[in-house]
Amino acid sequence: MHKPRMHLVASFDIAHLQYLDEQGHATQELPDFATPDTLLAMYRQMALARLVDDRAVKLQRTGQLGTYPSTLGQEAIGVGTGAALQPQDVYCPYYRETGALLERGVEIEEILAIWGGDERGQNYAHAPEDLPLCVPIATQLLHAAGVAFALKYQRDQLGRPARVAVASAGEGATSKGDFYEALNLAGVWKLPAVFVINNNQWAISVARSAQTAAQTIAQKAVAAGIPGLQVDGNDVIAVRAAVADAVERARNGAGPMLIEALSYRMCDHTTADDASRYRPEAELAEAQKREPLVRLGRYLRAGGYWSNEAESELQRELAEILERALADYRDRQKEPPTAMFDHLYAALPEAFLDQYDELAGNGGS
Repeated sequence: MHKPRMHLVASFDIAHLQYLDEQGHATQELPDFATPDTLLAMYRQMALARLVDDRAVKLQRTGQLGTYPSTLGQEAIGVGTGAALQPQDVYCPYYRETGALLERGVEIEEILAIWGGDERGQNYAHAPEDLPLCVPIATQLLHAAGVAFALKYQRDQLGRPARVAVASAGEGATSKGDFYEALNLAGVWKLPAVFVINNNQWAISVARSAQTAAQTIAQKAVAAGIPGLQVDGNDVIAVRAAVADAVERARNGAGPMLIEALSYRMCDHTTADDASRYRPEAELAEAQKREPLVRLGRYLRAGGYWSNEAESELQRELAEILERALADYRDRQKEPPTAMFDHLYAALPEAFLDQYDELAGNGGS
């Protein structure tokens, strides 16, 4: 049988970035931003995110909060991403983003209010142009492409300062059509967008190996004609460095980029899940050896920047901050039931008027 001749027309390589290994040892020279003060600040934010998540889960278990998605074991991705953005950039997050929200200046009580059913939405005091947390899978990636188009238009046509849209998602989202559409659009139009994918190995109860045959998530950028990079998502230095470089690249007109952050979901998918039903115990035990807080803590201790005493003082300080935030959350002025209609439409459609009047007539009870 005749075998036709073929020649190679394209190939690709995917690089992996790491600065701290599992033992907290530097694998290469650290980037300029990685000063002791900066690393201590990121360690503090990761510790705070973990504490907020732990308390939020307890609040849900006692009926004081709705379903909540913890970021346990993934704090470096959120904190590293949030730290890489400039205040003027627009963040388009998915739902697992406690660390990133804290970095963007969102208050703890605001985060709790999101999951407590506050109908006022996510009009944050410090990041008013960031998009709300997106619970539907992958739709926020298309939102980010739209935002990036607007930012590019404002820069090119109106002469406004360059800004970047940064979106986050889990690796399960990369199996959705929205993901490929967003990347394709961003690539064709060379939009100022960065897509950060938290590859925590589980899309609810579906293992990564069962939902994509791709060797890496980063290589999915190839189909869109944009760069893709894989980073150690348990290394907050690597995450911040990669996202910061991609953001500045996009800001300077070089177009979008996809970043895959390798991590592990050490918690349930949400408080409505029980990961023990499908996640191997041995796999979780191995992941705990690679987790981000312990890793950075080891590096800081080895350099003489951290100690048991400093850790105890930090935990005491963060506990006080959390208790004040909980008091503010519980003291938030409650809205009437009609509030569920107030943020949906500029003018309420006629079909809802009777429902609105009925709720209002009940005196908000």
